Amino acid sequence: MASTLNLTLRVWRQDGPDDTGRFDTIEAPGIKDDMSFLEMLDVVNERLIEAGREPITFDHDCREGICGTCSLMIDGQAHGPQRGTATCQLHMRRFADGQTITVEPWRATAFPVIKDLMVDRSALDRIVEAGGYITAETGGAPDANLIPVPKPVADAAFDAAACIQCGACVAACPNGAANLFTAAKVAHLNLLPQGEAERYSRVENMVDVMEDHFGSCTNHGECEAACPKKISIDYIALMNKDYLRAKFKNRRYLSRNP
Repeated sequence: MASTLNLTLRVWRQDGPDDTGRFDTIEAPGIKDDMSFLEMLDVVNERLIEAGREPITFDHDCREGICGTCSLMIDGQAHGPQRGTATCQLHMRRFADGQTITVEPWRATAFPVIKDLMVDRSALDRIVEAGGYITAETGGAPDANLIPVPKPVADAAFDAAACIQCGACVAACPNGAANLFTAAKVAHLNLLPQGEAERYSRVENMVDVMEDHFGSCTNHGECEAACPKKISIDYIALMNKDYLRAKFKNRRYLSRNP
């Protein structure tokens, strides 16, 4: 049987991008410890509406740790105190009765606040758009003319593709860098043989767009610690290696084809 918690929330409230914003203290008694963090916010919002107050705006969708929209900073940690967990998978049993919980939106220049806890993360979409796409057949028995993918390569690409584009790496980084996100998106395309043809143009395009919106990586490692999918910063090293090669190869190509 679930026990109940009496909590106090310090929630960031901001009417829009141009508003200064402030913390609002909200009492949350009788919260069941088997609720997810988002379910707790649902209960709080129902009570606020019943009291004639403005509900808390926050982003959410699948609530299964897949979509990446549940982007909250909880007590100064992206997605809360549990490693490898999105906010929607964080349960209230991780908190103590009587605890005060501070809830904020992602804090990054590239993520302007829309309202309260919801931010605009479309800068990440610009990076994805710069990378294009590949076609890799999946499913049943492969056709004889398909490009075979070695299992170690497929596993590495799959690990990178686990990125859910939540932006926790950016929010956790002291520099507001998106290198882990970009490296994961680069790797899951470039590691596969189907992505080899555009490997160097892809990494150059994606990194250049990233640098237009985000800060620079200085290897703090906070991104890997905050990532709900535990994506390794080794992918950043692979991206940097390919980016340097891309600058050399593409410069040489342009010098031969002015």
